[in-house]
Amino acid sequence: MKIPLDYYRILGLPIQSTTEQLQQAHRDRTLQLPRREFSEAAIVARKQLLDEAYAVLCDAEQRQAYDTSFLSKSYELEPNRPPEATLEGKTTGQATRDTLLDPLADPYTPNIEIQDHQLVGALLILLELGEYELVLRLGRPYLSSGSASLKNGRFGEPDIVLSDIVLTVALACLELGREQWQQGQYENAAESLETGQELLLREGIFASLRGEMQADLFKLRPYRILELVALPESHEAERQKGLALLQDMLQDRGGIDGTGDDQSGLSVDDFLRFIQQLRSYLTAAEQQVLFEAEARRPSAVATYLAVYALLARGFAQRQPALIRRAKLMLIRLGTRQDVHLEQAVCALLLGQTEEASRALELSQEYESLAFIREHSQGSPDLLPGLCLYGERWLQNEVFTHFRDLAKHQSSLKEYFADEQVQAYLEELPNEPEANQWAPTQSSVVYGQPASRRSPISVNNVRSAAAEQAANLPNYRNGSTATIEPPLNSNAATTTAMPAAERVSQLSPEGRLGNGDSGSGRRRHATGEAPTPTLDRARPSSATNLRVPPLDPTPSRRSGSGRRAPRLDRLLFLLALGVLGIGLFAVLANRTLSWLGGVVAPGPSLEGEQLQIQLDQPPVPIPDPAAQQAESTDPTAPLTETTAQAVIQSWLDAKSAAMGEEHNTEPLSQILTGAVLTQWQARAEEAQQRNEYWTYDYPKLEVTSVETSEDNPDAAQVEAEVTESSSSYQDGQPSSSAEDSLQVQYDLVREAGRWQIQSISASVLE
Repeated sequence: MKIPLDYYRILGLPIQSTTEQLQQAHRDRTLQLPRREFSEAAIVARKQLLDEAYAVLCDAEQRQAYDTSFLSKSYELEPNRPPEATLEGKTTGQATRDTLLDPLADPYTPNIEIQDHQLVGALLILLELGEYELVLRLGRPYLSSGSASLKNGRFGEPDIVLSDIVLTVALACLELGREQWQQGQYENAAESLETGQELLLREGIFASLRGEMQADLFKLRPYRILELVALPESHEAERQKGLALLQDMLQDRGGIDGTGDDQSGLSVDDFLRFIQQLRSYLTAAEQQVLFEAEARRPSAVATYLAVYALLARGFAQRQPALIRRAKLMLIRLGTRQDVHLEQAVCALLLGQTEEASRALELSQEYESLAFIREHSQGSPDLLPGLCLYGERWLQNEVFTHFRDLAKHQSSLKEYFADEQVQAYLEELPNEPEANQWAPTQSSVVYGQPASRRSPISVNNVRSAAAEQAANLPNYRNGSTATIEPPLNSNAATTTAMPAAERVSQLSPEGRLGNGDSGSGRRRHATGEAPTPTLDRARPSSATNLRVPPLDPTPSRRSGSGRRAPRLDRLLFLLALGVLGIGLFAVLANRTLSWLGGVVAPGPSLEGEQLQIQLDQPPVPIPDPAAQQAESTDPTAPLTETTAQAVIQSWLDAKSAAMGEEHNTEPLSQILTGAVLTQWQARAEEAQQRNEYWTYDYPKLEVTSVETSEDNPDAAQVEAEVTESSSSYQDGQPSSSAEDSLQVQYDLVREAGRWQIQSISASVLE
């Protein structure tokens, strides 16, 4: 039988090779054995072809004759045949296409004659040369069920030959898939890998090779998802396949911010960036379905992304019911995250202006609040600036993440002018969830108190928005939009054109914005979606806030806001004073009676009384001297009291290292090993970035102390710690948080002193 090979290719050399090069190539190819799964018969057949090629090319006469035949087939045409002539009635182009489908169809393709038992050896050499498609074309016909040529023993022992051909074809599928992967043909690569996997599964052999293919399919999955969902929306089946693959990944990982292993190689941070990259290829409806389902795991990240989708659809499609759902989801996030600006925008779009004002009062987003306040000058509240901010934020920070809304223009005027929106908002009752917007951090009040703001109806919002929008410059042409607030205090809201934005981006720690580096602000350019590429090396960055907090000085508050104490309150305070004096007299009387004084005894106490003596305390008082001796004894076992003192020393050292002075000296007194190096590096990095933190620990309770029987100088301590922290960037407040933590400390005793070797913490629900 003929195989599309030549002796030079078998040895991997050009036709100009010298005898020494032939000898070296033959030696190298002979020593380079194929995978161990191949049978001895396949290895022998391969070596026979290598030896045959070497024998022909090393003999001068045989090589000259072979070269003449080889060159005539490779470079010469038939005598008297012009280039545009036909081959068997076919044009040159058709003949070329036929050759690609079957190289043996063209008589000018170099080929050699081999023995039947050398078929597997020839396929193996083609595989080593990277001719993967040719291996598939030549080998797959022998794998069809009932292949008589294999069963009759023409190529050797049927079972052995079948196993070798299956292995060769499967390896060709594997290598072809990897080659297509490198070329960016992700679906073709997956198809090649799945073909090889199905072949091995059907034959029930080479499980390890099947595992290699499955591992590649797992790593290929995020690339396939991007390629499929980036297709035009008319390719519905392919895009749904991409979404199904995404669901499989989420299931394996346990959610967007889950820690399960989907075998893709993506860490939590990488996967969050992948989700951010993926969003621009999904519609608002697709994101709503996806992230609402993920939010129920629960997942804070998915909840926030679902809010984006609900807000985008609700505003763009004039469905305020979706905005109300987004508002309810934000309430759940508000317990741990400053999302008051988003809550204010939701309340504004629902016509709930008082709730919008209350949400603004609780926000710590200083940069955005400065913008809102700037554009609310002359108004009794911040609603004019909020209208401008909300419209711009929706345009540049929300719509840009949806393929069907990227070019959508936001307009509060058109939104409130919609009849369906009007009908829904006018029927919307006052919702009790607004009262749940309690501050989770120290609140800063901006402008007048909410209780003194005049209530504004939906009609006022709608009419003011329409009036102001008609007078604003066209920001879309590049001009800077500015607003002169209305002098009429009744027109308390105004609309705006989109341009300013607020981003709540995912931090590398997988949390929402407002991390240590500030609330994060960036700008997007609206345009065509980029070519899908999986960027796993470039983390998102956050812009440090440098805007000082607004100062709610008394001069900005109305003096009329102070009201005189009411008469009933004065009477109530007077009654409390009289009652307090009476209680004091009763207690004094009983105390004197107990001491045996002359005051008339009060009513006798019933039941068993406490045995209290004046010369002994009712509870044992620890001896300070004994405690000091215990703490200084280098061999004393670790107690809860000692453990609490060690942890308190660590918290004090942490406050000093991460504080404004960045004093790292106390760290070396309480930490040891890798954790010491880690915190010293953190403090140095914070000092370079001109950042510092302040800490407060309202609760520190040691819950357990475990010492090792084998090693009395090692212990494990568990404690519940409540930590309140505030961060500062360039001297200005950046963010604050409060967490209740369950912390495990691993302690070791070095030179008679307990030190912390490792720390692990988890958040208490």
